[in-house]
Amino acid sequence: MPNYPVIIGAGQFTNRGRTLADAIEPVELMAIAARAAGEDTGKPDVLAKVDSVQVVNILGWGYADAPGLLAEKVGANPSHKLYTAVGGETPQRIVNETAEAIVNGTIRLALLAGSEAMASRNRARKAGDELPWAKRATPESVVGDQRMGFSDVESRHGAMAPVRMYPLFENAFRAHLGQTIEEHQRYVGELCSRMTEVAAKNPYAWFPQARTAEEITSIGPDNRWIGFPYPKRMNAIMEVDQGAAVIMTGSETARELGIPEEKWVYVRGCGQGNDKWFVSDRVNYHSSPAIKSATGVALAQAGLTADEIDFFDIYSCFPAAVQMGLDALGLKTTEGRDITLTGGLPYAGGPGNNYVMHSIATAVGRLREHPEQKALVTGLGWFATKHSAGVYSGRPPEGEWRRADPAVNQAELDAMPSPPFVAEANGPATVETYTVMFGREGPELGIVIGRLDSGERFFSNTPVDEALLEKMT
Repeated sequence: MPNYPVIIGAGQFTNRGRTLADAIEPVELMAIAARAAGEDTGKPDVLAKVDSVQVVNILGWGYADAPGLLAEKVGANPSHKLYTAVGGETPQRIVNETAEAIVNGTIRLALLAGSEAMASRNRARKAGDELPWAKRATPESVVGDQRMGFSDVESRHGAMAPVRMYPLFENAFRAHLGQTIEEHQRYVGELCSRMTEVAAKNPYAWFPQARTAEEITSIGPDNRWIGFPYPKRMNAIMEVDQGAAVIMTGSETARELGIPEEKWVYVRGCGQGNDKWFVSDRVNYHSSPAIKSATGVALAQAGLTADEIDFFDIYSCFPAAVQMGLDALGLKTTEGRDITLTGGLPYAGGPGNNYVMHSIATAVGRLREHPEQKALVTGLGWFATKHSAGVYSGRPPEGEWRRADPAVNQAELDAMPSPPFVAEANGPATVETYTVMFGREGPELGIVIGRLDSGERFFSNTPVDEALLEKMT
């Protein structure tokens, strides 16, 4: 058998403490998850043998050398350390890259981890207290694309945060489907309700509570509008304290270490790609060519089709992201198979860039119970900009393991035509999509993306007119 890349250990941890005395800093959350992953292998001393420690970018608390701190806490002395750039696709992407490095012989045994402790950090900030954590610092080294996710024009129009960008995609979906506002809210509410049912059964979920579609879509004091058409319960929640880790190696090394084969979960296929970097350059606002490319490459490497996948975890920061993933795979929101393993970022928790590490760790447990099954996990960064995909199974692939060069498909994605863009527009136009942003007192800002009759695309803001903004909703 070739030296196939396998995950041999997975660990997760959710700190449910609600006082500052219970606060655990991000590097310790990672260490707890890493030790759990070590125990999960059946050989806890495996952590001392890792030669690569990789940490997903931490949004809430910077360290000068997060991989080094984590290695020290778990007793490792790695020759390779890596700290990623920002992006929710990074956990799956570093799994892809580590799998290739294992096959090529440049990494033997790797610990991949990430965490966030924003709930504790924000609690301390509101109380005006100092947390006794390691001193905050700028990372010494960051690996990956560090470009900002928005252009100057987008920023000037207020389109520079996920809570403002994803509602734009959602309203574009509504137009694409030809649904009324009421029809689309029911449609999305039912999708989200299914996700909460999964979160309710997830022992690591931040909100382990099933909710009806009506509870998710009904507006009230506990579920106010954020960015139309999303009330609070449709938004990713980053104020969580969660950590997750996986341990990767090759099947040959796993055998040498004495890890039982029933614990091996194979990385069968992987893919990644970027859509047009700036939202103003996108082909349209209801699809993602890069998700289709990344998942297609991953499935092709695994020798499978989407119909042969038993369960999915489609990245779920907002409902639009789920719909983009399903559409790219040719699936429906009413898909009978699981489309989330955890419950998703609004319900299981959205720990910054590290959600997908939880997806993968959950997939590992599921595939050990059903090794003949196959899972597909997707990751997403910025504004449906960066994408990654992985196919997993408890059974090995056949033949050689070879990762496709991401640059080949990326060249095709980059070559897709974008509409011409104008910074200032006048004249008759058609609205492509829009959103209305709300504060606690009501609507505050309208953001519109449109096309002039000449075909040029523009961004615009509506007048601050409460009656107009209400009408837009």
